Amino acid sequence: MTELIVVEKIAEWQNGRHERMHLTLKQQATRPAGANILQQQGKFDAFIEEFNAERSHEALGMKCPAEIYAASSRTYTGIAEPHYPFHDRTVMVTSCGRLCLYRKKINLSKSLAGQAVGVKEVDNGIWLVNFMVYDLGYIDLAV
Repeated sequence: MTELIVVEKIAEWQNGRHERMHLTLKQQATRPAGANILQQQGKFDAFIEEFNAERSHEALGMKCPAEIYAASSRTYTGIAEPHYPFHDRTVMVTSCGRLCLYRKKINLSKSLAGQAVGVKEVDNGIWLVNFMVYDLGYIDLAV
């Protein structure tokens, strides 16, 4: 199983270059904001073009990312489908972020829409919900 790597909350020092890129993006592509979504997307597209093809980067020996980028020779196959062999059930999260368990609709998260989660009864009517190696919380079906 592929393990997620999580950066601590409020730990910018662990990812400084990425934080700096977001600051530059915010300064150059959102102030002022586009008048509508198409104009805003145009600002983002122009920023990406400049950032990758025109602006040199100190971390890249003063080269532009487009100058040194090479596509990977390996094909990306995605993350393997989560497998929950020690759970009572594997349940798919609906497109609106719900679990349907014993005729109950439980709101979980839209960010997990289409993903499989494991559910395991830990007490009478109390279920633990897991995504990959993370405990998401407990569900009380009596409520």
